[in-house]
Amino acid sequence: MYLADEAWPDLRTYFEEESLALVPLGSTEQHGPHLPEGTDHLIAQALAREAAERTGYLCTPTINVGVSPHHRQFHGTMWVDAPVFRDYVESFSENLAYHGIDRIVFVNAHGGNVEHLREVGRRLHEAETAYAVEWMWDESIPELVDDLFETNGPHGGPKETAMIQHIAGDLVHDDRLAEARDGGLTEFEYDAMRVHGARTFYDAIDNTDNGVLGDQTDATAEKGEQLFEAASDQLVSLCDWLAERDRAELLPKDHV
Repeated sequence: MYLADEAWPDLRTYFEEESLALVPLGSTEQHGPHLPEGTDHLIAQALAREAAERTGYLCTPTINVGVSPHHRQFHGTMWVDAPVFRDYVESFSENLAYHGIDRIVFVNAHGGNVEHLREVGRRLHEAETAYAVEWMWDESIPELVDDLFETNGPHGGPKETAMIQHIAGDLVHDDRLAEARDGGLTEFEYDAMRVHGARTFYDAIDNTDNGVLGDQTDATAEKGEQLFEAASDQLVSLCDWLAERDRAELLPKDHV
């Protein structure tokens, strides 16, 4: 069920019978010369809508702009400051709680959002407003990602390329995959980017001239379909697990 497609009288039954909502979140930021700037929010939206269709749980409209200032040097990247993002998502979640939702899955596809969604979840939990968990699609299927790609990358790499080839193939510049690989950083190790234990970089452009990492030529729509189906299965299972919990299990524990 997609909230924005429904008339309000038809949502009454859902809120009376169910208490879970899926909230897709991503970003609008550069993903190299080959992928659309909407890559992250397109992936999050597709997965959330798929899970909602398979389960009947409610899916909200997508939060399309996230915490992305580290991509700001590339044309078109949009972002909001982290405190603004946290406050917005918290208010958004409180809105759902007002209608009776007490458990939320943040269906996330942007690494820059993770720590902030965790903080929002902590706030909501502490206030006993809702139990909200952050779910990152590729972290739910790490073994499959490793099996499919010899040289992956944390941003704009073959896993994201394959996913967009599957869900929105017309937006992928397949003729630029080699350019993306050759103009970016193929091999990337966080530890190698540290100086005496300190992380000395702040922006994507500090590590990669064209904004992406990994070997994009290893991506195919068929691999993207495998990723999409496996991640969807994980998301459906998470929703079912969360829906089955007694509310008492989800509340903060008492002070010892």
